[in-house]
Amino acid sequence: MTDVLADQVLDTQGMFAAAAGLPEQVFDASVRARGLEGLPERDRIENVVVLGMGGSGMAGDLLAATAGPFLPVPVIVSKGYELPAFVGEASLVFAVSFSGNTEETVEAASTAAVEGARMVAVTRGGELGRLATSWGVPVVGVPDDVSQPRAAIGALAVPALVVLEEIGLFVGAQQWIDFAVEQLRRRRDELLSPSNAARALAARIGRTLPIFYGGGQLGSTAAQRWKTQVNENAKVAAFWNTQPELCHNEVAGWGQHGDLTRQVFTVVNLRHEYEHPQVVRRFEVVTTLLEEVVSSVEEVWAEGEGQLAQLLDLILLGDFTSLYLAAQEGLDPGPVPALDQVKASVASG
Repeated sequence: MTDVLADQVLDTQGMFAAAAGLPEQVFDASVRARGLEGLPERDRIENVVVLGMGGSGMAGDLLAATAGPFLPVPVIVSKGYELPAFVGEASLVFAVSFSGNTEETVEAASTAAVEGARMVAVTRGGELGRLATSWGVPVVGVPDDVSQPRAAIGALAVPALVVLEEIGLFVGAQQWIDFAVEQLRRRRDELLSPSNAARALAARIGRTLPIFYGGGQLGSTAAQRWKTQVNENAKVAAFWNTQPELCHNEVAGWGQHGDLTRQVFTVVNLRHEYEHPQVVRRFEVVTTLLEEVVSSVEEVWAEGEGQLAQLLDLILLGDFTSLYLAAQEGLDPGPVPALDQVKASVASG
């Protein structure tokens, strides 16, 4: 890493370096997922289901946002213990768990196995890895040099895109992956300069609470990712919503307490080139409504060729912004003691 991070930044788990390595992580994952044995035939698949929680669950959201619009079968992301009732022998299930021990994913995957679903596991090992081996289903490994699931979005999400291409459900996936890697490298180089967009945005957000708005499924996925990265890296409350849905409810909640909200909240619009024309207009209208009742309305635009490149570009920008939010408060972005406490309490209870 360069001196952009400054020697005094507290980062015991190398989260800045992991974010900067996203282009290579995406490329390596596309190679690792090639040539799996035991994949189903295209005409035997009627639906695709992704199981995962947290950073692993985000892999499913990315698949649904970038490949879903092009697939001839529906994509469902399931986050929880229960498996959708329709899952059966005509389902392709991706069970995604960074550690392999995510109890919700392990339980749902076990149910999928009983129902006869075709399955691919994406995991570092753990219980899911053990079960997948016993079931005889393909396993795509996750590299050991990443400390947290949220820093492994490329390793967790890209294998499903490759598998769908090899089956014949997502023709051209590798080309979109290549475009994404190119854009990520360009963006990474910008973000490693001393003065960059993510650091400047973090400074403008300051100690306000950010609310992230995205348009359509792509923007919605980006907004959720920014929100969760700020939660985990900066240890700050954050919120997200999506256009056009927020125009039918959330906008009614602004204005009553403007004297308070303009001290507390910063709105960040996450924009991309694939927005519906009316979504573009809604962003304009809502921004005008909010400018007087929040600290500021910021806007971030994606770059790159294709939906995958633009979503991953926004993700990389958001990851760095969240890390700079942590750095400017002197916080270590890696450890998440609150999450560890919840897991331990649930396991013991």
